[in-house]
Amino acid sequence: MARDPWLDNAKFALVTLVVFGHILGLVLVDERNVQVYTWIYFFHMPAFVLISGYLSRSFRSDRDHLISLASTLLLPYLIFDAAMYQWREHLGQAQTGAVWLEPHYAMWYLIVLAMWRLATPLLRKHWLVIPLSVPLSLWAGTLDFTLLGIPKAFAMLPFFVIGLHARSSWLAHLTTWWVRIPAVGALVWLWHSAADIQDWARVAFLWWDRSYEVLGYGAEESYEIRARLLAMSLVGALAALALVPRRTTFFTGLGSASLVVYLGHAFAVRWAQSAELFDWAPDHPTAALWTAAGAAVALALSLACPPVSRRLVWVVDPIGSIRRHRSRQVVSPEAPRAESLRDEPETDRPVPGPSDPIR
Repeated sequence: MARDPWLDNAKFALVTLVVFGHILGLVLVDERNVQVYTWIYFFHMPAFVLISGYLSRSFRSDRDHLISLASTLLLPYLIFDAAMYQWREHLGQAQTGAVWLEPHYAMWYLIVLAMWRLATPLLRKHWLVIPLSVPLSLWAGTLDFTLLGIPKAFAMLPFFVIGLHARSSWLAHLTTWWVRIPAVGALVWLWHSAADIQDWARVAFLWWDRSYEVLGYGAEESYEIRARLLAMSLVGALAALALVPRRTTFFTGLGSASLVVYLGHAFAVRWAQSAELFDWAPDHPTAALWTAAGAAVALALSLACPPVSRRLVWVVDPIGSIRRHRSRQVVSPEAPRAESLRDEPETDRPVPGPSDPIR
């Protein structure tokens, strides 16, 4: 399958940062570790969502696309949200919320992406959806419930619609050398901002799912904080994407297993928390930071490597795996279209398939 290496590089780099962020959450034992954690959360999920919006541009409300959405997002959500609930019960971890109605841990992304995809035909109608999504994001902070991750869906909507309306030519310019210079400066600026975020906000604002009341801020002040974080996170997301290599790298081929990594690592992180693997972190915060980074890279590489991902994808995408297995037995399937940054005509082509699951 011909693929654009930049997109695969971006997806694997971002999902590795997701793993790092979750493991790092177990070792927030000093100011430097918290600063690294905050810095990552400024941009890694906003960039992830922006890429998801860009790769959702072809979604239509027709039979084929709806079946694809049900098999690649809704079915995995039903499987993995229930599995995560049972896994945490097995580990003896306290949890709240009913299975499927309130997403558990990282499973919010599946159901929220499904909602964004279903709304895509409406969200694509006009570019004014982009500025209109901002007040929706600000309003989402007043919602004090977690049903189906709806507050998070509205809170992070601006990043999705920006990706949805992005032209491939814009993203191509994003990776030119002269853009990468200010991109480095933007990430350095965010690094310094991460050090003093406690002076004007809380790190929990960057989870995008806590109500303003829970965070302990009044509505007016919270609107200002969220608006500021939306702007900072967008700058960080674009800067991070600008620094992703355009060429084929050793990890390019692993980008297609991004959903396997995303879902699989959550169980490992919860186990590590239960086993208290980092109970030594308070005495050695710097070593804990580097250990978390190394563990994140090792876990992402392990889950994405073909021998592992080819087996795990049967659980992540059972229907697609059965179809691909049958097609190989009957006849070689037609080579799919290349995924690239070229502008594509508006056709009813299928939405990208489950072999590239972060879409």
